[in-house]
Amino acid sequence: MVRLDAKTQSKAALPLKLVARRLFAERGVDGVTVREIARAAGQKNHGAVGYHFKSKEALVREIIRDGAIVIDARRNRALDRLEAQGGPRGVREVADLLVRTSLSEDPSDGEESYIRFITMLSMTHRELFMDALEGRWNSGYQRCLEHLRRLMPPMPRPVQNQRFVFMGAYLGAVLARRDAALSDTTRAHPMWRSGETLRHLGITLAALLDAPTE
Repeated sequence: MVRLDAKTQSKAALPLKLVARRLFAERGVDGVTVREIARAAGQKNHGAVGYHFKSKEALVREIIRDGAIVIDARRNRALDRLEAQGGPRGVREVADLLVRTSLSEDPSDGEESYIRFITMLSMTHRELFMDALEGRWNSGYQRCLEHLRRLMPPMPRPVQNQRFVFMGAYLGAVLARRDAALSDTTRAHPMWRSGETLRHLGITLAALLDAPTE
């Protein structure tokens, strides 16, 4: 069998990853077969996933890492700019940054399906999700948390940590719902397409973090 060089193989595998990410976002990892991924990607060889990734789990892991690396880099760049200006100066600034950096600057690239994919995956296969991250590619998120600890109203650290769990769940759920709506081409979805909706998401996310403990 003729094997492709690494660069060519990576380029050939990209359509499989993009299609798999979309299908996983729509139906969950367990609801999609490798044959369906190959067929949806226009591959005549139904064993294409095995050829390029060895297994479905390995494909899932690559998709997790690819998106995490992109979002982490985006968050760190945004934080660098904000810190250079003396910020962030309030919880709202961090909340807005978390919302903005979770989304691609180019909505046409389909990247937003990543949020729906990992939101669903973290509920059904959390151990796989966490293991694939290997404790890496979340430095931007951790920097946000450190700023929030400084900026939030005084409260016990365990309560802060609980708020952060709520924050992650809320952010992921709303953005996943947005992606699901925008992927539906049968309706206009003006609310989800509006920048005001994302602004309001930042406001409500900040309110969750700023809320009194009693």
